[in-house]
Amino acid sequence: MMKNISFRFHCSYPIFTCIALCLCLTSLRFPSVAALSSGNETDRQALLAFRDSITEDPLGVISSWNSTIHFCEWAGVSCSNQHPGRVTVLNLESKKLAGTIPPHLGNLSFLRGINLRVNSFRGTIPQELGLLSRLRYLNLSQNAFQGEIPSNLSYCSNLQVIDLNYNNLVGEIPDELSVLSMEKLTGFGISVNNLTGNIPIWLGNASSLIKLSMGENNFQGSIPTELGRLSNLQLLQIAGNNISGMVPPSIYNLSSLLYLDIGDNRLYGRIPLDIGFTLPNLLGLYVGQNQFTGLLPVSLSNASELLDINFAFNKFTGTMPPKLGSLKGLERFTVTSNLLGTGEAEDFSFLTSLTNCSNLKLLDIGFNNFTGELPASIGNLSTTLEYLVAGTNQISGSIPEGITNLLGLTMLVITKNSLKGEIPASVGKLEKLVDLRLFDNKISGAIPASLGNITQLRRLYLHTNNLSGNIPPSLGNCRQLELLRLFSNNLTGFIPKEVGSLSSITLSFNLAHNSLTGPLPTEIGNMSKLTELDVSNNKLSGEIPSTIAKCLMLERLDLEGNLFGGRIPPALSILNSLQFFDLSRNNLLGQIPAFLQNFSLLQNLNLSFNNFEGEVPQGGIFRNTSAFSVVGNQKLCGGIKNSGLPACEIPVAKKTGTSLAVKIAIPVAISCVILLACSIGYLCRRKRPERIPSTMLPVDEQFRKISYAELLQATNGFSSSNLIGEGSYGSVYKGILGSDGTAVAVKVIKLTEKGAAKSFMAECNALRSIRHRNLIKIITTCSSIDSKGDDFKALIFEFMPNGSLEEWLHLSKGEQENSRSLSLVQRLSIAINVASALEYLHHHSQAAIIHGDLKPSNILIDHHMTAHVGDFGLARFLSDSQPTSSEIQTRSTGIRGTVGYVAPEYGMGSKASMQGDVYSFGILLLEMFTGRRPTDSIFNDSLNLHQFSKMALPERVTEIVEPSVLLEVGGNDDRVMGKVKTEECLVAVLTIGVSCSKESSGERMDMRDVVAELCMIRNKVFTE
Repeated sequence: MMKNISFRFHCSYPIFTCIALCLCLTSLRFPSVAALSSGNETDRQALLAFRDSITEDPLGVISSWNSTIHFCEWAGVSCSNQHPGRVTVLNLESKKLAGTIPPHLGNLSFLRGINLRVNSFRGTIPQELGLLSRLRYLNLSQNAFQGEIPSNLSYCSNLQVIDLNYNNLVGEIPDELSVLSMEKLTGFGISVNNLTGNIPIWLGNASSLIKLSMGENNFQGSIPTELGRLSNLQLLQIAGNNISGMVPPSIYNLSSLLYLDIGDNRLYGRIPLDIGFTLPNLLGLYVGQNQFTGLLPVSLSNASELLDINFAFNKFTGTMPPKLGSLKGLERFTVTSNLLGTGEAEDFSFLTSLTNCSNLKLLDIGFNNFTGELPASIGNLSTTLEYLVAGTNQISGSIPEGITNLLGLTMLVITKNSLKGEIPASVGKLEKLVDLRLFDNKISGAIPASLGNITQLRRLYLHTNNLSGNIPPSLGNCRQLELLRLFSNNLTGFIPKEVGSLSSITLSFNLAHNSLTGPLPTEIGNMSKLTELDVSNNKLSGEIPSTIAKCLMLERLDLEGNLFGGRIPPALSILNSLQFFDLSRNNLLGQIPAFLQNFSLLQNLNLSFNNFEGEVPQGGIFRNTSAFSVVGNQKLCGGIKNSGLPACEIPVAKKTGTSLAVKIAIPVAISCVILLACSIGYLCRRKRPERIPSTMLPVDEQFRKISYAELLQATNGFSSSNLIGEGSYGSVYKGILGSDGTAVAVKVIKLTEKGAAKSFMAECNALRSIRHRNLIKIITTCSSIDSKGDDFKALIFEFMPNGSLEEWLHLSKGEQENSRSLSLVQRLSIAINVASALEYLHHHSQAAIIHGDLKPSNILIDHHMTAHVGDFGLARFLSDSQPTSSEIQTRSTGIRGTVGYVAPEYGMGSKASMQGDVYSFGILLLEMFTGRRPTDSIFNDSLNLHQFSKMALPERVTEIVEPSVLLEVGGNDDRVMGKVKTEECLVAVLTIGVSCSKESSGERMDMRDVVAELCMIRNKVFTE
C-alpha cells in the first residue's frame, strides 16, 4: 500500500515542480508591496496550518503564534537573512506539544531543519516532507508517530541527520532512501520502533555518516560488510534485534568509532584480540547477550579512553585481560554469565590491577568459574564503586576485612560460593548499602549487630549459611528494610520485637529452618503490606497471634514445624489474599474454621499433624483433595466423599424420664400448632398476590445493600493503586469488602459519559437473569450519592486474580522477560469456557441474550485459569434487538462495539444478532492462537485476520500461530507424535475460527456446534 502511494507521488513530482516554478515567475513579474512587507505568504500559511494541527499546548508556545508579530518572530521559528520571510528552522523540542504534522510543511521550501524531539506528536510522517530539498536535519524522536518511514525523504538530497528514535514506526527502511546524497549524511537514528527486514546495504554508501542507531527493532539477517566503509562513524548501535552470524571484520576497523553496541542479538564468533588497537578511540563497547566465544581481547588496555565494557551473557573463556588498570577512566565493567576462570589461584589477580581505575562504579563478574580467595587488594578498589557482584563462582576463604573500605557500595553480592569465616563487624561502615546478598555460602558466627548502622538497607539475604547466635535487635534500626531472609541457619533465641515490628518489610520475612524459640511477636501485625511470612521449622511456641490479620496482603503464611498451640484465630478470616497456608506439625486444636473455605485464592492448605477435631468443611479448597492435607488429626471426620475420613456421628439426645402430664401436653400442643398453621395457610392462599421470582427482581434487590462509604473504604478511597482496568463507561478497582475480607472488583460507572447510564441499566438487566460458571459473578450493586453530592452507581463483581485475557495474549516487554504465556491446553480450555458462556446466553438463559462486545479485555481469568465473560454494557435481549430510529441514526457516526471484533453487517445497520456474537468469537479465537490483534498493522483493506488465517490452512498453520504454542509437542519419547497432535489441534481450532468469522452471517456456525467441536478437539488431542 505504501509503495503505491510512493509511486503516485514520484509520477506527480515534476508537475509540482512546474507549478512551483510558475508561481515563482508570476511573483517576480508582479511584485506586491504587501508581500514584501509581510514576508512570504506561503510560509505563513504553512505555519498556520501547523498551528491548527496542534491539539495540546500546555506551555502556550503555539498559542503565541498570532498576527500581532511577524511569523519569523514566532517561538521556535527562524527565518533566512538572505531571503527575508522564508522559514529555515522549525525548532520546538520539548514543548509538550501534541497533534499531527500537516502536509503543508512541505511548502516551507527554504526549510533546513525540523526539530520536534520529545513531544507527543502522533499520526504518520507526511510524504510531503520529501519536497524540502534544502532540509539538512530531521529530528522527530521521542514522539508517537506511526506507520512507515516516508520513502519520499529520498528527495531531500541535502539531509545529513535523520533521527526517528522512540516512536511506533513499522515496516522496513525504504529502499528509496538509498538515493540520498550519502556523502552528506551525518546521523541516522531509528531505534525503538517496530522496523523489520535486514539492515540495508545501501547505508554503507553514507561515507560521512557519524551516527547510526537502529536498536530495539526487529531487524534480522547479518550485519552488512558494507557498513565497514563508514570511515567517519562514531556510534554504531544495533542492539536488541534478531541479527545473527559473525561480525564482519570490517566493523572492527572503523577507527573513528566511539561506541560499538551490538548486544542482545544472536551473533557468534570471536572478538579480535587486537580490537583495542584497531578501535583505539572507543568509549563504550557493548557485546553482551550474544553467543561470542574465545578469549577476551587482550588489547583492551590500548583503548585507554574506555568508560564502559559489557561482555555479559556470552561464552567467553580463559583469564581476564591483563593491564585493565590502564583504563584509568573505566566506570563500568561486566562479564557476568560467561565461562571465565581457569581454576588457578591467579584468577583474581585482575582485581589488583583494577585498583588503578579511580572512577569505577560497577564491577560484575558473577556466574563464571573464578576460583580461589578474594585478594586483600579488593579493599583498595575505588571508593566510587557502587555495585560489586561476584555471585555464583568458586570463591573460597573468608570475606576480606578491607571490603568494608568501599564506602560507596550500594550493592554487595557474593552469593552461591564457598565463603567461610565470619561477616566482618566493620560491615556497618557501609552506610550507603541498600542490598546485601551473601546467601548460599558457609559463613559462620553471629550476625553483626553493626548491620543496624546501615539505615538505608532495604534487602538483606543471609540465608543458607552456618550463622549462629541471636538475631540482633539492632536490625530494627533498618527502617527501610523491605526483605529479610535468614532461613536455613543455626540461629537461636527469641525473635526481637524491634525486628518483628518493622512496618517497612513488604516482600518477605523468612526465618525458617533455624532453632528460634519463644512466641511469634504480636508486633508482626505492623507489617501490614507483607506478602510472605515464613517462620517454619523452628521451636516457636504460644498461640498464633491474631495480629497477623493486619497483614492483609499476605500470600504465603508458613508456620509449619513449631510448637504453636491453641486455636486458629478467627481474626485470620480476612486474609483473602492467601495462596499458601501451612500450619502442619504443631499442637493446634479445636475445629477447622469454616472461613478457610472462603479463601478463593488459596491453592495449598496443610493442617496435618495437629489436634484438630470435628467435621472438615466441604467448600472452597476442601473440594480438592490434592490441594489440602489434614492427615495426622485423629479426631476429624466428614469432608467430601473421597476425603478418606470417617463419617461424623449424628448426636442422639439422651433419654430421660418423662411425666404423664408432659406426655399428654406435647401431642395436644402439636395438634394446636397444626390446626393454626392450616388456618393461616388458607387465608394466605385467598389474599396472597402472585410471588415474583427472585431472578426477575432488579439486581440491587436480589443482593444485600452496600453503601458508597463501604466501597470508598474497600478501595482505599478509589486509589489509583487499586485501579485494575478502565473502559469507556467505567473504571474498575480492586477492593477488600466487609468483615470477611472478600476480594472484589468494583466497576464505577462514569455517569458523565454519554450512554453510561444506559450501559449500566443494560448490564443490570442482563446480569439479573443469568447464572453460569463461565460468566462473571455479580455480588451486589450500589446506587447512591458520592462525597461531592453527585449520583454514584457501581457494580461489584467477584475478583479475578489473573486479570484479563488481553493481558495474557499481549504482554508488556517486562512481562515477556518473565516468560508468562498461555499454553496450548490453556488456550483451548479458555476458548471452551468462552464458547460455553455464549452458548448459555444464546440458548439456555431465560431470554436469549446477545453480548455485543466480546473481546479479550472483557474475558477475565480466575485463579484456576478458568475464563469468565464480563462487561454486559452493550448486551441486549434478542426480543428487543431491533434497533430504534435513534440508534440507526447513531450508526452513521459510530458502531456499537469494538473495532476489529464487530460483525461487518453491523456497519450496514443490521440489528444485533447471535451471528454477530459468533463473528466476534471467531475473531477472538483466531487472535488467541495466532497472537495477532484484528487491528494488527499487517492488516489492511485487502487482508484481515480471517483471510490471514484462512490462507494458512491447513499446511502452514505452524507459520502463523503464536510461537509459544508450538512448544507443546510432547516428551522426548514421542516428540513426533506430539508435534502431529499439536498441528492437528491447531488446524481444527483455526478452522472453527475461520468458519465463525465468515463475512456472511448465514454461513457462520451456531455456538452449540462450536462448543461440541471444541470439546471434541480437546478430548481427541489430549486424551488419546
